[in-house]
Amino acid sequence: MKKKLVFLSLLVVVAVFMAGCSEFQQPITAESTGVWNEYIVWPLVTLIMKFKSWLGTYGLAIIVVTAIIRTALLPLIIQQTKSSKRMQEIQPRLKALKEKYKSKDAVTQKKYQEEMQQIMINEKINPVAGCLPVIIQMPIFIGFYHAISRMNATPTIELGNFLGVALGSPSIIFAVIAGLFQLTVLRTGPAMDNPQMKMMMYIMPFMIMVFGSFLPAALALYWIVGNIISLLQNIFIYKPFDKPKNVEVVKTGGKKK
Repeated sequence: MKKKLVFLSLLVVVAVFMAGCSEFQQPITAESTGVWNEYIVWPLVTLIMKFKSWLGTYGLAIIVVTAIIRTALLPLIIQQTKSSKRMQEIQPRLKALKEKYKSKDAVTQKKYQEEMQQIMINEKINPVAGCLPVIIQMPIFIGFYHAISRMNATPTIELGNFLGVALGSPSIIFAVIAGLFQLTVLRTGPAMDNPQMKMMMYIMPFMIMVFGSFLPAALALYWIVGNIISLLQNIFIYKPFDKPKNVEVVKTGGKKK
């Protein structure tokens, strides 16, 4: 598990580096050079602009393009979610196994690794398989975020308004809505069953509210739509509202004489 966390951390670092942070506030055009601009950012900008020409507003265009991208990635997201869910289901067994082989000597740790791998094989779980969807999704999600930011920095592009909110300016209302939806997504996902992830359940929504308060409202709109889609995914995959509630058993005794 530690190796997996390290791998994901390195993946995030690489993805952020790929995003070209130095160009974050620079205009984007068809003449923008670089692999990131030519194959990720500009195609996304072109797609948003195309839907804007059809729908009339950038707000609706961002909603539709976000929905299209998330729908296209849905099979990968479902695969990742199911892999995470299955890993979560065997955590008690892995924890018991780790407790069984507490000794740090080489022989004991070898037995621990062998039995852990056998559990993975028996349950048909491949921890690496859950990383592949992340690898594919990360550049697209960061690219979409990057595309909206650079569109806002391009003088020839006017993002306009959506529901009375200027998409090119920060919106506390959109930021709060995005944060609340993020909290709902986390509360209906695997974080509720994992004590180690519960802290993230409160940190991430707070961070989104903070960042959304000074970033363009178009980005907050992107977060809102993405979180709504994630919420629907959680409802169908995790079925959070069907989970049995713990019923407290109250013991009663006879009357004292």
